[in-house]
Amino acid sequence: MMVEIKIKYFTDIDPVEIRPNSDWIDLRTAEDVTMEAGDFKLIPLGVAMQLPAGYEAQCIPRSSTYKNWGIVLANSMGLIDNSYCGDNDQWMFPAVAFIDTHIPKNTRICQFRIQKKQPHIVFKTVDVLGNEDRKGIGSTGTD
Repeated sequence: MMVEIKIKYFTDIDPVEIRPNSDWIDLRTAEDVTMEAGDFKLIPLGVAMQLPAGYEAQCIPRSSTYKNWGIVLANSMGLIDNSYCGDNDQWMFPAVAFIDTHIPKNTRICQFRIQKKQPHIVFKTVDVLGNEDRKGIGSTGTD
């Protein structure tokens, strides 16, 4: 099924594109970014989108972002729901710099994918789950 997403550009960056054999879509800096070690900045990504009803976007850094620019996403993963779709709702990358850095405009720093929203759920309290224990956190692959 093909899903259409309306996209508005705030500046002259390369258009968002879906690359062959990739499940994630790159986003770019909408301006030159200069940060000093320890700085926090909302880096504009130059786009606003209208996601389909029932979907949300999950945004994460590209695997090379820290290696190349010394920044990390401040909140580990960004989540953009489909109600964030106004004409001025520009997507941002909340960054923390670990080194002094300069990132040129139009640099690919993060990526996103759209996912269906979580369905309505109900929690049921029980005394026993009835499954085998995995021997604690970090136990996979150890004897």
